[in-house]
Amino acid sequence: MAHAEACAILRPDWDGTSVSAIGEAVGLLTAPMGLFLLAATVMAVLVRSQWGGLVAVLLWTAFITFVTMADSDGQRPAAMAEGCVGPPTLFIAAAAAICVAVVLYTMPHKSGD
Repeated sequence: MAHAEACAILRPDWDGTSVSAIGEAVGLLTAPMGLFLLAATVMAVLVRSQWGGLVAVLLWTAFITFVTMADSDGQRPAAMAEGCVGPPTLFIAAAAAICVAVVLYTMPHKSGD
Protein backbone atom coordinates (compact mmCIF):
# COMPACT_ATOMS: atom_id res chain seq x y z
CA MET A 1 0.00 0.00 0.00
CA ALA A 2 2.84 2.40 0.79
CA HIS A 3 4.33 1.80 -2.66
CA ALA A 4 1.09 2.64 -4.42
CA GLU A 5 0.76 5.81 -2.36
CA ALA A 6 4.32 6.85 -3.21
CA CYS A 7 3.71 6.39 -6.93
CA ALA A 8 0.38 8.20 -6.72
CA ILE A 9 2.17 11.15 -5.10
CA LEU A 10 5.40 11.24 -7.14
CA ARG A 11 4.18 10.02 -10.54
CA PRO A 12 0.38 10.26 -10.71
CA ASP A 13 0.33 9.54 -14.48
CA TRP A 14 2.53 6.43 -14.21
CA ASP A 15 1.42 3.71 -16.64
CA GLY A 16 2.77 0.74 -14.67
CA THR A 17 5.94 0.05 -16.66
CA SER A 18 9.17 0.05 -14.69
CA VAL A 19 11.32 3.16 -15.11
CA SER A 20 14.97 2.51 -15.93
CA ALA A 21 17.97 4.75 -15.27
CA ILE A 22 17.76 5.97 -18.87
CA GLY A 23 14.07 6.75 -18.51
CA GLU A 24 14.68 8.62 -15.28
CA ALA A 25 17.55 10.60 -16.83
CA VAL A 26 15.43 11.55 -19.85
CA GLY A 27 12.56 12.47 -17.56
CA LEU A 28 14.71 14.71 -15.40
CA LEU A 29 16.46 16.34 -18.35
CA THR A 30 13.13 17.09 -20.05
CA ALA A 31 11.46 18.34 -16.86
CA PRO A 32 10.94 22.12 -16.82
CA MET A 33 13.97 22.69 -14.58
CA GLY A 34 16.13 20.40 -16.72
CA LEU A 35 15.12 22.22 -19.91
CA PHE A 36 15.78 25.58 -18.27
CA LEU A 37 19.23 24.42 -17.17
CA LEU A 38 20.04 23.08 -20.63
CA ALA A 39 19.05 26.43 -22.16
CA ALA A 40 21.07 28.37 -19.58
CA THR A 41 24.07 26.13 -20.21
CA VAL A 42 23.82 26.60 -23.97
CA MET A 43 23.63 30.37 -23.52
CA ALA A 44 26.70 30.40 -21.28
CA VAL A 45 28.63 28.31 -23.78
CA LEU A 46 27.53 30.35 -26.81
CA VAL A 47 28.76 33.60 -25.27
CA ARG A 48 31.66 31.80 -23.58
CA SER A 49 30.86 33.47 -20.28
CA GLN A 50 32.76 32.29 -17.21
CA TRP A 51 30.17 33.81 -14.88
CA GLY A 52 27.30 32.35 -16.87
CA GLY A 53 29.04 28.98 -16.79
CA LEU A 54 29.52 29.27 -13.04
CA VAL A 55 25.84 30.07 -12.52
CA ALA A 56 24.84 27.15 -14.75
CA VAL A 57 27.11 24.74 -12.84
CA LEU A 58 25.76 25.95 -9.48
CA LEU A 59 22.18 25.54 -10.70
CA TRP A 60 22.94 22.02 -11.97
CA THR A 61 24.40 21.24 -8.55
CA ALA A 62 21.29 22.57 -6.82
CA PHE A 63 19.04 20.51 -9.11
CA ILE A 64 21.02 17.33 -8.43
CA THR A 65 20.86 18.04 -4.70
CA PHE A 66 17.11 18.58 -4.90
CA VAL A 67 16.57 15.36 -6.87
CA THR A 68 18.65 13.22 -4.54
CA MET A 69 18.07 14.74 -1.12
CA ALA A 70 14.74 16.57 -1.08
CA ASP A 71 12.70 13.60 0.07
CA SER A 72 11.62 14.57 3.55
CA ASP A 73 8.79 12.04 3.75
CA GLY A 74 10.76 9.07 2.34
CA GLN A 75 8.56 8.51 -0.71
CA ARG A 76 11.40 8.12 -3.25
CA PRO A 77 12.76 4.75 -2.01
CA ALA A 78 9.23 3.33 -1.93
CA ALA A 79 8.55 4.64 -5.44
CA MET A 80 11.84 3.15 -6.67
CA ALA A 81 10.89 -0.20 -5.15
CA GLU A 82 7.55 -0.07 -6.96
CA GLY A 83 9.23 0.93 -10.24
CA CYS A 84 7.62 4.28 -11.00
CA VAL A 85 10.87 6.15 -10.25
CA GLY A 86 14.22 5.04 -11.59
CA PRO A 87 17.69 5.49 -10.13
CA PRO A 88 19.08 8.98 -10.77
CA THR A 89 22.67 7.81 -11.30
CA LEU A 90 22.73 8.28 -15.09
CA PHE A 91 21.21 11.75 -14.73
CA ILE A 92 23.83 12.68 -12.14
CA ALA A 93 26.63 11.44 -14.41
CA ALA A 94 25.23 13.37 -17.39
CA ALA A 95 24.85 16.56 -15.35
CA ALA A 96 28.40 16.18 -14.00
CA ALA A 97 29.73 15.72 -17.54
CA ILE A 98 27.85 18.83 -18.67
CA CYS A 99 29.31 20.80 -15.76
CA VAL A 100 32.87 19.65 -16.47
CA ALA A 101 32.47 20.53 -20.15
CA VAL A 102 31.11 24.00 -19.32
CA VAL A 103 33.97 24.73 -16.92
CA LEU A 104 36.60 23.55 -19.39
CA TYR A 105 35.06 25.42 -22.31
CA THR A 106 34.49 28.74 -20.52
CA MET A 107 37.80 28.87 -18.64
CA PRO A 108 40.21 31.55 -19.81
CA HIS A 109 42.88 30.44 -22.23
CA LYS A 110 46.45 31.71 -21.96
CA SER A 111 47.64 33.51 -25.03
CA GLY A 112 50.97 32.47 -26.56
CA ASP A 113 54.03 34.39 -25.34
